[in-house]
Amino acid sequence: MERRKLGSLEVSALGLGCMGMAGVNGMAAMYGTVDRAEAIATLHRALEIGMDFLDTAEVYGPYINEELLGEALADRRDKAIIATKFGFNIVDGKTLGVNSRPEHIRAVCEASLKRLRTDYIDLFYQHRVDPNVPIEDVVGTMADLKREGKIRAIGLSEAGIETLRRAHATHPIDALQSEWSLWERTIEQDILPVVRELGIGFVPYSPLGRGFLAGTAVRAEELPDSDYRKNDPRYQGGNFDANMKAVEAVGQVAARHGVTKAQVAIGWLLAQGPDVVPIPGCKRRATLEDTAAAAALKLSAADLTELDAAAPIGATAGERYGSAAMMRMVRL
Repeated sequence: MERRKLGSLEVSALGLGCMGMAGVNGMAAMYGTVDRAEAIATLHRALEIGMDFLDTAEVYGPYINEELLGEALADRRDKAIIATKFGFNIVDGKTLGVNSRPEHIRAVCEASLKRLRTDYIDLFYQHRVDPNVPIEDVVGTMADLKREGKIRAIGLSEAGIETLRRAHATHPIDALQSEWSLWERTIEQDILPVVRELGIGFVPYSPLGRGFLAGTAVRAEELPDSDYRKNDPRYQGGNFDANMKAVEAVGQVAARHGVTKAQVAIGWLLAQGPDVVPIPGCKRRATLEDTAAAAALKLSAADLTELDAAAPIGATAGERYGSAAMMRMVRL
């Protein structure tokens, strides 16, 4: 698979978002349950095909996702590039607000290292900006961890322009992770130009619009209560119908190329620049194989123009999140 740069880090052009694997052994999770053995087999297969950039976080589970990766990678750590995240207070298994105090960052780093069964983290992200802690203190602590060899690269997630500039002035930031796809393009207006000005790599999460662009989505009303998308405004009522127009356009391009809708949606992101490394989520090997094939898809200029026109910036119906609290944590 093609290699790309995220600041100082070289990774596979496509990463694997592991959050969905938090639902192992029948446990409830944002995207349903998953079989533990299949999840581990999927991680192993990702490495076999050169998809070595694996994304997790302490809050996924919480803790379960990191533990799963630690188990799966115990005998092949040198083949994987692991990204994990800190930034929340986790009390009795529940997330209670943000926390990026320096002492908390260090504590999370040590705990993540143990769960991942490793002595270094390749990319350590601040999961959400903590408005109560100056970003200079956050990045300064991460820079100290880097000097100590506990992390290799520094990342932020859902940070705003001012925060990005201040952070980068403290220590070079390698990657910014934020939502980006054909149905969530607002970062193109302001965040993306600054990221590129500063030489920061971009890691789009939810590159399929939480599965919507794959063409297999069902209405929120039909999803089980345990599924995160049950409360996603974009999956509900008239929003669902309006957003299917983008899926239809993706389907037309897919039909011309003889590929799946998911491959086209991911291919569109890959075509946005060599500094873009999407992290689609997969829980099964079959899905992984289909997803990975997007790395070989070459969309034409006409294809890209057609997709841009069908899903322009700001055209998706419904808010990104169904929770005002979640919306308040982005672009800070």
